[in-house]
Amino acid sequence: MTAAMAAAAAGASIDGVRRVVAESPVVVVGRRGCCLGHVVKRLLQGLGVNPTVCELADGAAAAGASCGGTAVDDAAILEEFTGIGGGGGGGGGMLPAVFIGGKLVGGLERLMAVHISGELVPILKEAGALWL
Repeated sequence: MTAAMAAAAAGASIDGVRRVVAESPVVVVGRRGCCLGHVVKRLLQGLGVNPTVCELADGAAAAGASCGGTAVDDAAILEEFTGIGGGGGGGGGMLPAVFIGGKLVGGLERLMAVHISGELVPILKEAGALWL
């Protein structure tokens, strides 16, 4: 694969993740097999939300990364994903990252803080992830 082909593939994967974040009410970006990502998914599922999960492969296994069924280049995603949601919740470059309604909420700590304060359910309802 030439450098131009690699750059085109990285651009396509970034666009794919941006599209997924824009189209899905809740997106979790995390490393495959990471326990923190598992906790985030379980918290959201416990509230009745079915998040779209973008799993980034670790190290040499980067070819196996996927987001909403689309193959992605995790190095490019790590570089770019914090700009997708405008960095509203802080935690840039931190995985897992949670996007709700197209905006970056943050990582596990920020998600837990929003949940404990009682703000998470209204945010999820506003994004269309909960109908209750």
